[in-house]
Amino acid sequence: MPSSETWPIAAAMLPFPASHDAPAETWLAHLAEVAYEGFAEVDLTDSWLRVGDLEPARRAELADALRRTGLTPVAVSAIRCSGIDPDDGDANLAYSHRTIDAAAELGCTVVSVGLHRPLTEAQRGTLWFWTVDGPKDDPADWDLAVRRLRELGEHAAQVGLALSLEMYEDTLLGSAASAVRLVEDIAHPAVGLNPDLGNLYRLHRDVEPFQAAVAACAPHANYWHVKSYSRDVDPGTGAVTAVPAPMYAGSMNWRTAIRTAVAAGFDGPFCVEHYGGDGLSVMAENHRYLRRLLAVATGEVLAAVTR
Repeated sequence: MPSSETWPIAAAMLPFPASHDAPAETWLAHLAEVAYEGFAEVDLTDSWLRVGDLEPARRAELADALRRTGLTPVAVSAIRCSGIDPDDGDANLAYSHRTIDAAAELGCTVVSVGLHRPLTEAQRGTLWFWTVDGPKDDPADWDLAVRRLRELGEHAAQVGLALSLEMYEDTLLGSAASAVRLVEDIAHPAVGLNPDLGNLYRLHRDVEPFQAAVAACAPHANYWHVKSYSRDVDPGTGAVTAVPAPMYAGSMNWRTAIRTAVAAGFDGPFCVEHYGGDGLSVMAENHRYLRRLLAVATGEVLAAVTR
């Protein structure tokens, strides 16, 4: 198990604009900001650039920018490219395979994929996209999801990577029970969960208890996107609101969650995320906060005062 100081905690590239076709100098500038905020690891989120679609010369430019900023690319998160999308599933599956190969070439350890689809026009037109329902998976596609995700897991294992499945509402990975069952049905040692429970906790509807979901998912997790929200429910009307918050200040008790996860054997990388405002600064604070929680969960704090 890593120590609290060596545990990989990556910055998501969510706060930066889509830059796939930007010059390498732009990539370098973005990555330099991440490094300046104290990060040593980064998640090459594909909303920033799609490593699976870069030509070899451009991947070499990215590798050089990572080297110059001292950042280790822990992971690639390929988002909204469901392999069971009724319209684009085949193309998304091929893209995921290309992403796995590119991630291995860049020296990553994990690729995170999910079953969520592109935002709808209504979702793109609102302040917080999670306040509008998006596409929903068909339970009849369960066996197809098992086959295609196992195929990706086998590919990941062949090139020395882990495959992590990101939880997301209204997909086959949309609850703790369903996500665990899917991983168990895939039954491949390279495939685990990315229990991004913030994706569920922020919904303006009833949600499963956060700590119960952590306890169920942590034994199956191999990567973890972490973020928080301030959630409120009006007891008179049942109206729910949820807005992004720093991890220490949100309604999700991460101190308990991290202790639960470490006790369950989780030792994979983390990736801090945040939506809205100065997302990078909030992520940097989440990074520091998470290291403190890991020091408690691993017993380092107690050992320091008792030796």
